[in-house]
Amino acid sequence: MTKQLTRAPCFAIVIQFAVWLCSAQSDNPSFDCSKASNSVEKLACADEHLAKLDRKLSDLYKSIEKNPDQAAEHRASQQKWLRSRNACSKSSEVKTCVQSSYEHRIAEIQIQSGSLQAPPVVHYNCPTADQSKPLTASFYNETDPPSAVLTYGSDQIIAMLQRSGSGARYGTADVEYWEHQGEAIVTWRGKKFTCKVK
Repeated sequence: MTKQLTRAPCFAIVIQFAVWLCSAQSDNPSFDCSKASNSVEKLACADEHLAKLDRKLSDLYKSIEKNPDQAAEHRASQQKWLRSRNACSKSSEVKTCVQSSYEHRIAEIQIQSGSLQAPPVVHYNCPTADQSKPLTASFYNETDPPSAVLTYGSDQIIAMLQRSGSGARYGTADVEYWEHQGEAIVTWRGKKFTCKVK
């Protein structure tokens, strides 16, 4: 009886330590913070939300990396993304840039892997654009934040929902889509045109 009483507190301490250890690990990004090699990685180690995004991206990437037919392609795109994320160290708003980079990459993997149900494709009539390049859009509300796959001719990008005073605005580095009162104003790599749903 005495042995049981003395072991119980020890067992409780072991359980508490295990819970604490799991909790501590869940607050960290997917990589070893003691080996963080640049300012962006150090920021992800210090910021709980960025660490959470890093873990989510890591889990998604591992799920697509298992496909041997596209492993090399996935590694190349991941390395390209890492360079883009790390370039956020030169941004005037580093944290915002890093967060957007993670969100965009997560949405990209979710969409390209087919883990999300594909929404209907919306076709547009754009009289002021190059008529040999049709514009289409697919809106993914399941990503966080919502995103849109925009295709203009053979050029396709994934744009994220942006803050807007009115209408719906999606954007990425050099493409912007703003729908307001049934009309879409699109700026595509420097060219601006107006479209309506067919």
